[in-house]
Amino acid sequence: MDHFDRRNFLKLAGAAGMTSLAGGLPLARAAESALLEKAKAQGQAVFYANITAVEPIMKALEEATGVKGQYTRISSSKFIPTILTEFNAGKLLADVVQAPLPMLQMLKEQGVLAPYRSPSLEGYPAWAVEDDSIIQFGIEYVSYLYNTDHVKPADAPARYEDLADPKWKDKIVMANPSNHPSTIGWLVGLKEKVFKSEDDWMQFLKGLAANKPMFVASFGPTPAPIESGEKLVAISMPKYIVTKAPAPLAWGPRSGQPLLGSPRAIALTSKAPHPEAAKVFLDYWLGKDAMGILANKVGEYTLAPGVKSPVEGMDSADVQPVRDLNDEELVKWGREFSKIFAVR
Repeated sequence: MDHFDRRNFLKLAGAAGMTSLAGGLPLARAAESALLEKAKAQGQAVFYANITAVEPIMKALEEATGVKGQYTRISSSKFIPTILTEFNAGKLLADVVQAPLPMLQMLKEQGVLAPYRSPSLEGYPAWAVEDDSIIQFGIEYVSYLYNTDHVKPADAPARYEDLADPKWKDKIVMANPSNHPSTIGWLVGLKEKVFKSEDDWMQFLKGLAANKPMFVASFGPTPAPIESGEKLVAISMPKYIVTKAPAPLAWGPRSGQPLLGSPRAIALTSKAPHPEAAKVFLDYWLGKDAMGILANKVGEYTLAPGVKSPVEGMDSADVQPVRDLNDEELVKWGREFSKIFAVR
């Protein structure tokens, strides 16, 4: 009974007149209790992720369940190589892995992931839970940030196209577009969801490249140059308005253009060292308590029903997932962007 939906099981049990065991404990609750006891005995769930600032969830998890979440952050550029190296050597420590959807799909193809249907998924969009192993719980939404101490809202970029304005030359920071998968996917998403033609999109890319952005390894380092005033605009994630508060940060575009991003996904590993603790971890992670922490303390855009981002104006923003790029597309566009942006 490793991979059943306990809520559905409870409904079926009730319909069949099997709602209790000796002592009156419902069958589904008994299963959950047994799972939790095994998870507590295992003590911890090791969590490999590229999401940041989730320590509050790790603390809340331990307080609520008695299971410790052992969090290790791995950047997007190192995520796949690190996990596959450990997995192929038979030494993968991770019980639960989290990353943009395309990365977990790659891991699934290599046999790294295990199927599991969490009872915490009720109310999630159907498209987010259609995979038997990979659950989409949010969108790694990307737009741009600017420093409100140095840039007045009226002078800030109003549209994506404005990032190509020469007035922003040497004033932009972004993740390296030649090898950062989420940035590659975001730029291609602009072509498919924002710009009217590929020519318009290409003109934008060339204008952005002409502004000589400073490249960093991932989204994580993008806010610092904005906070300090070294740069004025970052292609980055609005969640940093929450995690970097009270830094003088605001987001755009406010012109009605959509905010795009890779679906954030999570899964159990197929050879989890702590399998029951992993399930308890995942059940808690997907619930409203954890997703509420993720939204309110980390600024993430989550798919859990009733959970909203505290970022000003985000409730009315049009946040859309970008299309998954396969390996060949990532390589193709990474090379193309390397040429356009003259990445050395």
